[in-house]
Amino acid sequence: MSHHIGETCDGCGACVRMCPTGAVTGAKKTRHAIAAELCIECGACGRICPRGAVTDAFGIPCEAVRRSAWDKPRFDAGRCVSCGICIDACPARCLGLSEALQRERHALPFLAEEKNCLGCGFCVRECPMMAISMEGLKK
Repeated sequence: MSHHIGETCDGCGACVRMCPTGAVTGAKKTRHAIAAELCIECGACGRICPRGAVTDAFGIPCEAVRRSAWDKPRFDAGRCVSCGICIDACPARCLGLSEALQRERHALPFLAEEKNCLGCGFCVRECPMMAISMEGLKK
């Protein structure tokens, strides 16, 4: 199962540029396609599509969201055990591990490359300590 690009696609290429696995292909100004075997269901293609042409694996249309409004991971230092699973789970490779601080016993994950974050929530789903939440920008 994967996301799908429908007939309203105008070939703008936004989804191609956003896809972390190269699953989206297509020539400019022609309908693009998603290779099911490469799609990881991160949803970035659907959130970036200005035409609303992307549906998820269940056929539900994805809602376009301004990239600046995409949810970002927030880390709870009190719950985190620095296992690094969140870093490994990130398809955009935008998480990093801080230096251990004097008052902390261990290093903590953080959003090192905010502009590269897909808002997919894979880090949240994989965290065994439930130390990560996805939150929008503070108003």
